[in-house]
Amino acid sequence: MIDPTLLPVYLTAVVALLLIPGPDMLLIISASLSYGKRVGLAASLGNATSGLILTLLAATGVSAMIAMSPMALTVLKYVGAAYLLKMSIDTWRASPTDSEALAPRQKMGRHLYKRAVMTNLLNPKALLFFVLFLPQFISQQIQASSGMQLLSLGLLLNILGLAFNVLLVVIVGRLGNALFTRPSVQKYQHKLMAIVFAILAIWLFLQQNGV
Repeated sequence: MIDPTLLPVYLTAVVALLLIPGPDMLLIISASLSYGKRVGLAASLGNATSGLILTLLAATGVSAMIAMSPMALTVLKYVGAAYLLKMSIDTWRASPTDSEALAPRQKMGRHLYKRAVMTNLLNPKALLFFVLFLPQFISQQIQASSGMQLLSLGLLLNILGLAFNVLLVVIVGRLGNALFTRPSVQKYQHKLMAIVFAILAIWLFLQQNGV
């Protein structure tokens, strides 16, 4: 349900976007370094889940309605920044013996999955991206409706994004697995994640409501 004449241009644009470092990449890399490949993969799946939700919102027109309200975008931005800041403070305050700070990687995987989902959903830039970027590749030359084309474009974007992130996790996670076995690193790994969440909070707070 994608115009084949636009597909090469779309794929080129998606690959270029995936290679640009952003908050999602920072979170996934940090999770992989701090807790290994399994947790990095969980963060990647969280990012993909939020992407699917945003795709459905774009296809049904809900995201466009939200994007038309500057106040809604501003509220979303500040809520997202406050959420990330709270995560940073809570993670920083966790002691080395805290069950969450040094939890098994399975538990940390669920933890980072949820945080990756919320971080992306509370980012107005992500919402605007789906509203402004995907519609550029809607074609009148095929019979599929705009909603179905948006859904197809979004699904393809998420599949490619997940594949890219998994590859990133495999590469970075090897180093993370080596570091994870060192007690000195385990003692401070939650501090690293706290710093990452603080950086993401500042980034979200300072950005403008535009693309």
